[in-house]
Amino acid sequence: MSSRTSQRPLEVACPSCGKTVAWREENRYRPFCSERCKVIDLGAWADESHRIAGESAMDGMDIDALLARADRDDLPQ
Repeated sequence: MSSRTSQRPLEVACPSCGKTVAWREENRYRPFCSERCKVIDLGAWADESHRIAGESAMDGMDIDALLARADRDDLPQ
């Protein structure tokens, strides 16, 4: 492998708009091409447009039971 090839940064597609982005330390928004694309992606996670597939690890009743138990354990005896 030549030194010129090893100097070339990795190029990735911006997850938001698909534009090619050089993966460099100077790019503070990587893997996104811009702050705009980064904020758009964050908004999609916040409004649950983006989700990780699969079953929920806990349902609401499990969480309520854990919180109730934690409250009981925090009470002075």
